[in-house]
Amino acid sequence: MSAALKERLVSQALAEGFVSCRICRPWDVPQVPARLQAFLDAGYHGQMGWMAERTAWRSDPAQLWPEAQSVIMLAESYTPEEDPMAVVGQSDRGAVSVYARNKDYHDLVKKRLKRLARWLIAVAAEPCEVKVFVDTAPVPEKALGMAAGLGWQGKHSNLVSRDWGNWAFLGSVFTTLELPADAAEPDRCGSCRACLDSCPTDAFPAPYQVDARRCISYLTIEHKGPVEEELRAKLGNRIYGCDDCLAACPWNKFAVAASDMRYAARDELKAPKLAELAALDDAEFRAMFAGSPIKRIGRNRFVRNVLYAIGNSGLPELRKVARGLTQDPDAAVADAAAWAVQRLS
Repeated sequence: MSAALKERLVSQALAEGFVSCRICRPWDVPQVPARLQAFLDAGYHGQMGWMAERTAWRSDPAQLWPEAQSVIMLAESYTPEEDPMAVVGQSDRGAVSVYARNKDYHDLVKKRLKRLARWLIAVAAEPCEVKVFVDTAPVPEKALGMAAGLGWQGKHSNLVSRDWGNWAFLGSVFTTLELPADAAEPDRCGSCRACLDSCPTDAFPAPYQVDARRCISYLTIEHKGPVEEELRAKLGNRIYGCDDCLAACPWNKFAVAASDMRYAARDELKAPKLAELAALDDAEFRAMFAGSPIKRIGRNRFVRNVLYAIGNSGLPELRKVARGLTQDPDAAVADAAAWAVQRLS
């Protein structure tokens, strides 16, 4: 019966819009504790203090919910319609990471997960419980995805699949049901270094390792306060996140189109003008990014990023824009503005 239920589950997941559905056990990730501890001991988590909290759960999903017997791992494609790197390097424009150019994936994926979980409860032959997670709980999604056979963790640390590349969000449904587990996917990166060599800030100390303190996604999203001057010039015009290592992966030749049009880039975020973004006050920022993951970092951190991009633009006409923010109430914004003025002088 469980095999038949699993077959129906996979079909239902695909009908919901997921590109893949695989199953593992909560205890199928024995490598996580040592890798997580090494990451923390090296200080690679930077200001993300939450990664050092609840390490027992983060290291061992079986402790997160001891009653769970199976983890249903799902991948949802957000493959961009256009070249994700087209805007990188455009002097007067800002580059926003593909996943953040429209609606917040947390909301979209979680709703799909909840529908699938309700369906599972309704059709299961025995009573069962479920819990859904998408990127906000201490769950090692990448390791579970690899154990379930969704793909393998590439040298850039993100999950890669020979069926859908690496443009995908991960979600999980923990359940008390015992479902047949899938085989893990072997590493297929081989000798390829495309993702490692593409990183503008050399954020990979070694294959499969990320020093978040040098990662542009971390610096533009998680890092509070001024960014180290040595790294500011390397940000280029990236104002929220970075797609360089993802875009470089050769397995993207098998990428699957996103099934939800709400992942398609809003016109105003494909190549937004830096001068217009720098002028946003708090209310305008909140209005522009309502329903977007960008809203989470707030106006100050966002405008700080925009000013770094202005400083890297090489466009003297943007000096006036930066100068107007040198007295901004936020210290990091004022510092970034002064740096940009100096760079453009």
